[in-house]
Amino acid sequence: MSELKYVIFFTVLLIGVPVGYFLALRYKWIENLVFFLFVFFTCEMVDINFISMETYRGTSKGFEFGMVDIAMYIILLLAVKRSPVYGVRWFPPGSILYIIYLLISVSSIVHADVYIYSAFEITKMLRMLLYFWIAFQYIQTSEHIEMFMSSVGIVIFYIFTSVVKQKYLLGMFQTMGPFPHQNSLTLYISILGSLALAKVLNDRSANAPLWFLLFGMSAFCVLSTLSRAGLALFALNSIIVFCVSMFLNDREQKFLRRRKWIIVIIMPLVGSAALYKASDSIIERFSTAPEESGLTRIYLAQAAVKMANENILGVGLNNFGHKINDPYPYGAHIPKEISPDSTRRGLVETAYLMIAAEAGWLALGAFLLMLLYFYFVNLVNLIRMKDHPARYIAVALLGALTQVYLQTSLEWVIKQTNNYYQLMFVFALIAAMKRMRQTPMTPKNNAKAETISAPTIQTMRPLCVTTI
Repeated sequence: MSELKYVIFFTVLLIGVPVGYFLALRYKWIENLVFFLFVFFTCEMVDINFISMETYRGTSKGFEFGMVDIAMYIILLLAVKRSPVYGVRWFPPGSILYIIYLLISVSSIVHADVYIYSAFEITKMLRMLLYFWIAFQYIQTSEHIEMFMSSVGIVIFYIFTSVVKQKYLLGMFQTMGPFPHQNSLTLYISILGSLALAKVLNDRSANAPLWFLLFGMSAFCVLSTLSRAGLALFALNSIIVFCVSMFLNDREQKFLRRRKWIIVIIMPLVGSAALYKASDSIIERFSTAPEESGLTRIYLAQAAVKMANENILGVGLNNFGHKINDPYPYGAHIPKEISPDSTRRGLVETAYLMIAAEAGWLALGAFLLMLLYFYFVNLVNLIRMKDHPARYIAVALLGALTQVYLQTSLEWVIKQTNNYYQLMFVFALIAAMKRMRQTPMTPKNNAKAETISAPTIQTMRPLCVTTI
């Protein structure tokens, strides 16, 4: 059976990619479908692990490859095909920072005791870099933005149906949807929810009832996870999106004032009703949270700091789950009543300390610099894209990234494959919008477009012609 999955995968890779590419060139709807799958399979992971080690308690447990990679390679071929029109930027904005972070992380394997664990994580990091690079090269126009938002709507609905099934048919107390953990669901759907809310508040052409409903579905999914951090930070995310949207004063906003004030009235009413309905579960979740859980977080954080302080390059990428256990000394301070099995201790909850422990403080510094860079670029996009209808993307990501960065200090979920892919797509979107506002489509580029296939010509409308 294991051999069969490899046969299926390589068949799809060697036949599906070229066939999908040629069909996408010929039919626009096929291209749109491939782009949708490029986004969708970061949610519903259909993949296989080579040399799988599922029992290992680490952030990567094998060499993962899946359907998102198949869609990614088709998108790559499409981007290369259109490079005479759009060009190729070998080092997109922010990519150098990620590469520095990657190189420092790779260097940490000198301290790894189990090299295969590090190889798992390095492979994942390289896939994420490729995903970011391809998304950046492909997203060139406002049509691509709208394709992405259509995908967002479908993915929200898909996750919502999965959560409803788990909550009401399977009776799950904390739902996780199609994700490996409820925290993964919270972070993933919160980003999509912020996009839906920003579109309602800032896009005059949006179907307001539909997108507000999709935002409500996102909020329902977050509420169903009963994640304490997720609930609080999603509320903060939504407040940021709402407040920024209310204070924007460009031309489009004048036509949206009535819609915004209607939402001002509706949101508290709907939110209060939802919280009242779920109050019993929320109270139970907060009141029954074990004290040992908080203590475990503290002890594991102390162990992570010890690892980072004692090794300039950390204990080795993806080796925390190995070295926190006996016979290594890093977890020796954890009491037996907190962690009875000294060979199966958990992972430090904050991704920031996880990075520092495994790859050193330098790696954490590079990672934080990258996060701050994209936050700043998105803020500049928000300011510079005045009067442009796609400005709502920057509004949404201001709230979304605030939540991601804060939640990453409480959980290591950002290193989950689903959430890692989504974050890299968000970064690619921010970088692409930066390029589009700086580089308007020129007559020369439009002339080159005549040499590209007919479906491609539709995509030549520039996202933004604002210059710095």
